Amino acid sequence: MAGAIIENMSTKKLIIVGVILILFQILSFLLGGLIAPSPMSAVQYLASKCVDFHKSHQQTRLSIPWGPNQCEKIRDFDEAMARHIEAKDITFAIHLPFPHKEMSPWFQFIVSILQLDIAFKVHNQVEEGAVVTLDMTVAYRDDLISEWTEMAHSVEQRKLSCNTSFPKRFKNEGRFYECDVLPFMELGNVAHKFYLINVRLPVNERKRINVGIGEIKDLRLVSIHQNGGFTKIWFAMKTLLTPFILITVVWYWTRITALTRPPILLEKTIFALGISMTFINIPVEWLSFSFDWTWMLLFGDIRQGIFYSTLLSFWIIFCGEHLMDETERNRFSVYWKQVGPIAFGSFSMFIFDMCERGIQLKNPFYSIWTSDMGTELAMAFIIVAGICACLYFLFLCFMVFQVFRNIGWKRSSLPAMSKARQLHYEVSGDLRFIGEYPLRVNSAFFTGMYGTWNLYVFAVMFLYAPSHKRHGDVQSSGDPAMSTGEDVAAGHDGPPEIYRISGKESQE
Repeated sequence: MAGAIIENMSTKKLIIVGVILILFQILSFLLGGLIAPSPMSAVQYLASKCVDFHKSHQQTRLSIPWGPNQCEKIRDFDEAMARHIEAKDITFAIHLPFPHKEMSPWFQFIVSILQLDIAFKVHNQVEEGAVVTLDMTVAYRDDLISEWTEMAHSVEQRKLSCNTSFPKRFKNEGRFYECDVLPFMELGNVAHKFYLINVRLPVNERKRINVGIGEIKDLRLVSIHQNGGFTKIWFAMKTLLTPFILITVVWYWTRITALTRPPILLEKTIFALGISMTFINIPVEWLSFSFDWTWMLLFGDIRQGIFYSTLLSFWIIFCGEHLMDETERNRFSVYWKQVGPIAFGSFSMFIFDMCERGIQLKNPFYSIWTSDMGTELAMAFIIVAGICACLYFLFLCFMVFQVFRNIGWKRSSLPAMSKARQLHYEVSGDLRFIGEYPLRVNSAFFTGMYGTWNLYVFAVMFLYAPSHKRHGDVQSSGDPAMSTGEDVAAGHDGPPEIYRISGKESQE
């Protein structure tokens, strides 16, 4: 064995492989750009104002805005005042979706935000730092005749941030505040056809509950879900790419274990990269059609975190193994300074995700951003992760600079090699940086980025897999002395060419 495949392939074959990869990359972008619809859809609902005079305080009674057993509705709060209806007897009811439509597991998730229409009144203004208390319930059913099943119920608080673009005078009464939207609910799976949302605004002047929040006229809900057409394209890509990458991983590791030497650190890292890509590819989302797994969003975040942590570690180790100095780096512990920020930053984002989506598994109305302590905690995690990211890229840029500087120093030794070997050595040094380019692509191109990472991982495993050829097989016959000096003796599986060029040996 004499080095990796990239060191033994002819220039023509390298060009062919590169063109094929670029064509598949373009195809992955076109799938999202020309065939798949927009990834997300946002639907706005206006809540119906239902009246429930017989509401039990021990058991929550659901108000249904339309259909059989629909609630008694009022037009506005002026009517409620005329009929002496108290605020505790009014429920804002929203049915998802609209009449004659159904929700579908293809939607994958539901993220909803709340918009309050608050009218300006001189004697009932929105106070500075006002907090609105919401008594929220979500229920579901799978047909139009069965009873509703309660999914979650919670009493949550949301901070109001409202301002006016007009003077606060009597002549402007009735005009509406401009208020920020409020986080409302997040469901990690859409396992049912119909959802019912009830929102109450309990009032207690002694405890200052819902006091100083202005005159609320209407409540609007914006529901965001993944488009079914996009989901089908996404699932198709994951289903096709999973066996493709899995077979490549098995093939790569089979070649590594066939060597008479133990795997080096770079080979282990490439294998770990392939495993992490396979893990993110496995289309477990298909099971969401049969099981009500609300943790799918959290699981997806964890899979992406594992992949990107492995990818960032691979880039550091790749650069370190190509520094071409006499330092032995074939140990993971050597890179603790560079990999440490990756691990710490990833752990910070994991804790943040568990504090947000982890709690939402039990309470879909929860949001870490609704309290001062939660906001400070979330910002602390994000700042720590940002600092770790900056440290990582500083280390990476420094190592890239060292690689190019050492390449400049080593160019004087290249003429001593055959022409074919020079080309493979220079291409192997550039491959890594070509792979970074997708990071600049707009994140909106979901299918393109997904396809790009899969092609990148495939290219790394394929080109850096051990070759069955010898360097002498690809060199010109006009340089027998140089061929003898550069070939590896028969029956010996030496380390990759980059280790021999840089004076390193494979050690465990």
